[in-house]
Amino acid sequence: MFPGLTATYWLTLHGIVTIGAVLLYVVTSHVLRQRRHPTAAIAWVLFILLVPYLALPAFWTFGSRKQARPRITALRITPPAPSDTQPEAAWAVQTALALGQPAPAAFDDLHLHADGSAALQALWATLDGARHTLDICTFLIGRDAVGAELIARLVAKARAGVGVRLMIDGLGRIMAGSPSLKPLVAAGAQVTRFVPPLHSPLKGRTNLRDHRKMVIADAGEATARLWSGGRNLASEYFTGSAAAPPWRDLSFDLHGALVAQAHELFEHDWAFANGRRLAPALDSADSAVAPDAPDRAVAVSDAAAASSAPAGAQVVASGPDQIDDTVYALLLTAAYRARQRIAIVTPYFVPDAALLMALGMAARRGVVVDLLVPARSNHALSDVARRRALRTLADAGGRVWLAPGMLHAKLVVVDDVLALAGSVNIDSRSLFLNYEMMLAFHDAAVVERFAQWFEAERTLAQRSVPKQPGLLGDVADGLVLWLGFQL
Repeated sequence: MFPGLTATYWLTLHGIVTIGAVLLYVVTSHVLRQRRHPTAAIAWVLFILLVPYLALPAFWTFGSRKQARPRITALRITPPAPSDTQPEAAWAVQTALALGQPAPAAFDDLHLHADGSAALQALWATLDGARHTLDICTFLIGRDAVGAELIARLVAKARAGVGVRLMIDGLGRIMAGSPSLKPLVAAGAQVTRFVPPLHSPLKGRTNLRDHRKMVIADAGEATARLWSGGRNLASEYFTGSAAAPPWRDLSFDLHGALVAQAHELFEHDWAFANGRRLAPALDSADSAVAPDAPDRAVAVSDAAAASSAPAGAQVVASGPDQIDDTVYALLLTAAYRARQRIAIVTPYFVPDAALLMALGMAARRGVVVDLLVPARSNHALSDVARRRALRTLADAGGRVWLAPGMLHAKLVVVDDVLALAGSVNIDSRSLFLNYEMMLAFHDAAVVERFAQWFEAERTLAQRSVPKQPGLLGDVADGLVLWLGFQL
């Protein structure tokens, strides 16, 4: 094809390209401070070494894991003086504060939705009760009866003078084949897509999805209300269809000062989705840093002192807009601090080695570790990828429960001191890539309500004792796990 160019020339050129691609990966990761799990880093390097011409464009498109954030030299929390009366739950609040999350805020009128029908009625009540503003963030809206009814109600609200803003994930909108949003825009509502696919691919954001779920009515007012949890806004999460029953899921609504934290996070995401920049969301009052602030130490002694008396709840945001992997760090801490029980419900269970070991160690030292997952989820590859983790947890003494039908809820209960509920699945995509939101509840009575919800779901499930696979099965599990870090 090119006379005079020898095989040695092409091999040399290929070597230069490969070395350059690896160096570009290393330099980019360092400059952008992209801290990756070791398995993911190794996978990227191997991908680049084996197929540099495909791997490098893929890295530029999907490789970013964190937005550029202000650098903080140190985050110092002054713990309360040791005291026999210090509540055991203080560790949960202190950990969240150390991760840059807000201090607990008051809330009331908490409703845990008994089923999809109750959740849908609460959603409609939240929408219908709004008098001034409605802010909705969702991964997807179904092209079905629920999606159509949602759009119709939002159009009616916008025409009545309510300020309606809808933010939907760019990929989620395509996946669900969302109903037309043009009537919303025509009615005066504001609609934005969060990072549409192939939007700014060279910034590496295409693979970072907004999985947060919240409906906020009348933010900033005494009547402000939050509807949140694990449900997307489609029929399978509420009513099902003639061919399939609804998925089991967990959602809730409440009002009070806590709603302001969710609204601040919404504002942060709305600005980012529309190309604007706000100060980092959800930093505690003493640890807030301006976007262009220089390196400096941050002290949050006042917030830490307040953590000696846990009360209320706090929003825990996780994702590329947070300096740390917040929910992941909180789960690790919880696994090592638990004394009596850890109850987890998640549709997809593919934890990394550190979190799986922490849960296993909790079980080995006598903590009752219950994991509730669907017998068969809506993602077949996830069911394959989880098999090795289920075996490891069961071998350590954890109890694995398989729920009938599709269970989409996300909940972690630790002793009587912490209940985490929201949008985070226990897999690498949710813990390390997606924009996610959990609410951390600290009041013992409220934690017990979530524990009772878990027990009601567990009684419908069957205990599973995972079996050891053959050689080919074990190899298949490993390959799916390896690919999963990139997907």
